Amino acid sequence: MKPIHFLSCVVSILSFSFAKAQIKDQTPEKNEIITKLIKNEKEVMIWYALKDTSKIEIAKIQTDIKRNGKTINVKTTVKMQGKPDWVDETITELPQLKPIKHTSFNTQRDMVLNFGKIVTGYYTDKATNAKTDINEKVEESFFDSNLYPQIIRWLPLKHNYQTDIAIFDYNPKSGAGLMKAHITNTQKGTFHNKEVWIVSVTDDISSNAVKMTFYIDMKSNKVLAQEMDAGGRKMVMERIERN
Repeated sequence: MKPIHFLSCVVSILSFSFAKAQIKDQTPEKNEIITKLIKNEKEVMIWYALKDTSKIEIAKIQTDIKRNGKTINVKTTVKMQGKPDWVDETITELPQLKPIKHTSFNTQRDMVLNFGKIVTGYYTDKATNAKTDINEKVEESFFDSNLYPQIIRWLPLKHNYQTDIAIFDYNPKSGAGLMKAHITNTQKGTFHNKEVWIVSVTDDISSNAVKMTFYIDMKSNKVLAQEMDAGGRKMVMERIERN
């Protein structure tokens, strides 16, 4: 009986491990996010357009991450010379990162999303001054689309790691939408002499037309750079190290 009992234990362990490895869609209800990686942080990145061998600065992007007990607040400020700041702010619950609120204010739009079983808020197009009230019933679980670039570095990255991240993104033309971001490949590499995870990503927001590559420091877990290729138009964001 002992050999049979031992075999059944092995089968149970293997079945559990296999099931755990099969998490395909990351959602607030079921995910592999490592919450201890979520820390209070401030980072600044320079956003460049690439043309031939030249790098043309577009803007500076400042991201502030704050843990406040049961919530996390992520505020992104895009600073362009001679133009008003673009500010996006996301508030989510810990530890599942279930979205609570997303606000976005810039020269093109004002948007407020209050998340729940029904997503409420408004979208104002500043070019036409047209305001759309938002009231969308959503059955499935999702993250705020504004948060998913951060979620990538909070996942258990490893060689050949792939997964999808369920997100919600509002588009005034098509309305509210449940979408996905796709981690299509993860490889080891180096960036400025640092060991990094090179993570390839697309998302349904761009109909997977924009190819993104994240360079994530293995030791600090910081995003050192993010490359974007939109049909030949290439851009990169590079981190400025802070003391």
